[in-house]
Amino acid sequence: MYLIVGLGNPEPTYSKTRHNMGFDVINKIAKKYNIEVTKKNFEGLYGQGEINGEKVILLKPQTYMNESGKSIIKAKNFYKIPIENIIIIYDDIDLGEGIVKLRKKGGAGTHNGMKSVIAHLKTDNFIHVRIGTGTPIFKELLISYVIEPLKEEQYNKLIPAIDKASKAIPDIISEGIDKAMNLYN
Repeated sequence: MYLIVGLGNPEPTYSKTRHNMGFDVINKIAKKYNIEVTKKNFEGLYGQGEINGEKVILLKPQTYMNESGKSIIKAKNFYKIPIENIIIIYDDIDLGEGIVKLRKKGGAGTHNGMKSVIAHLKTDNFIHVRIGTGTPIFKELLISYVIEPLKEEQYNKLIPAIDKASKAIPDIISEGIDKAMNLYN
């Protein structure tokens, strides 16, 4: 069983923002595999289903970004999911806009949501799916940069990355992270 988590802030208020790339990928996967992400538990919204014959839990923490780890640890513990079967999908300002990078493990960088995830899981040894959103011109505008609603043309530039990340998840499950990294990085 895999726990696939998209990081974001509660919808619809934060829909179509850079910080909700993880939620956007979960929504796309849920639609493709007919998994309803509507159950409430673990301080999040989740759904159960199958991807390529493997049982999965799709989770969207509802704790707000900076407390995402609270939701994830509850789901991990309840389902007894091994750390290597956890996939976290999130936005990354340190990657160019629209770039998708897969990693076996890694630090949080400047991402407060990932800092919470690593603190609660007590490791960074889980699969990371990073979606580049680009860096704001002025670092002091970072918060507004990641949570402001995007104009249609801005959001449209990120759709190919959302699509690519949503296609990478089944390959991670079926082929393993090493092969998926060769395909997508």
